Amino acid sequence: MRLGLVVDNSSVIRKVARRILEDHDFEVIEAENGEEALEACRRQMPDLVIVDWKTPALPGVVFVRTLRKAPGGMKPKVVYCSTENDPETVSHAMSSGADQWLLKPFDRDVIGEMLRDLGLTFP
Repeated sequence: MRLGLVVDNSSVIRKVARRILEDHDFEVIEAENGEEALEACRRQMPDLVIVDWKTPALPGVVFVRTLRKAPGGMKPKVVYCSTENDPETVSHAMSSGADQWLLKPFDRDVIGEMLRDLGLTFP
């Protein structure tokens, strides 16, 4: 089974993302902030990370840059999740090591399409 990590300070967003990912055969772990997320990655590197652009304690961009430098940190597909969608922010996010940008609010169809785009669905 694939492992997904959802990083967001909103328990509602984490819960929605968890349910959707579990429906796509992911085991899911959650983190409230970037520091918790890095610790989770040190314990077990996920296949997918969905991280809020504005996480408390450690901003999403710092989390992703740190993750990418860690042993095995190039493995996960990283998706930023945000309510913002301006080109400058998205470009900055992608240059920090993200694979994709996900706009909130999202639903099952959007997550399913994202997983297909990232090659994380089963045939």
